[in-house]
Amino acid sequence: MPLVIFAGFPCSGKTTWANELRKGLEKRIDLAKQNSESGHNYTISYHSDQTLGIGRDTYEDSNKEKLARGSQISFVKRDISKTNIVILDSMAYIKGFRYQLYCESKGMATPHCVIQVTAPIEQCLEWNEKLPPEDQWSPVLMKQLSMRYEEPNSNTRWDSPLFEVLSGHADEKLPIDDIWNALVLKNAPTPNAATTIQSTSNNSFLQELDRKTHEVVTQILQQQQLTNGAVVVNEFVVEIPMGTVSTAQLQRIRRSFISLNRMRTIEADRIIPLFVEYINRSLNNDD
Repeated sequence: MPLVIFAGFPCSGKTTWANELRKGLEKRIDLAKQNSESGHNYTISYHSDQTLGIGRDTYEDSNKEKLARGSQISFVKRDISKTNIVILDSMAYIKGFRYQLYCESKGMATPHCVIQVTAPIEQCLEWNEKLPPEDQWSPVLMKQLSMRYEEPNSNTRWDSPLFEVLSGHADEKLPIDDIWNALVLKNAPTPNAATTIQSTSNNSFLQELDRKTHEVVTQILQQQQLTNGAVVVNEFVVEIPMGTVSTAQLQRIRRSFISLNRMRTIEADRIIPLFVEYINRSLNNDD
């Protein structure tokens, strides 16, 4: 069973990308049939919270959520086949859950991949508000889930190969060819194909973006132990509404900022003030 695991925040666009993947893979299967190539006999199964009857409120109760994950794994196991591509459209925000799914595909000697759908939680909250009332998530629950999110790591075997897509970017596309190669032709993607983000920035900028944002987070964590409510980072003030902010929350904000800016170049001396402004806005929204 070639297995595709989607991961991401609620309302980040996972279902949109999952449907696009399904259509893209169906076209590749049809093309393989015409040319009698590998994959000509493949089929596709799709599962999501909606198709499995998992309601939004399930994630408010740890016991219900555990049962829901068990249901997802059961349907994945049911559809195991070396010629059936299973798409699981779920948050999959717990690394242990992704590991269990990886073990299921490994047990059948079939490949798998993870697709991380990235969008800042602030954007997800805005998209959530545009949904019909009956389909909306609780904003409080969305924020809680984003805080608990364990981001996929391409260095772990259960999250590799890892593909990343940015929701809300008009030019963003799924790497259908690379996903097809990984699942059907069983060829590992090249290192640069492990993400669909093609940065227009050079490596030195990305390194600087990573370094400076890491410095800001480190300074905030150090200074908040000595003060309360606000800290100063390179002459820029970070307002902390609740008095303290957790490492996980700052790292989540940092990842979102990097994802938003890795496709464009910012002048080096503007990285810190822009990041501080983004932190302040994010913390106020979380308040």
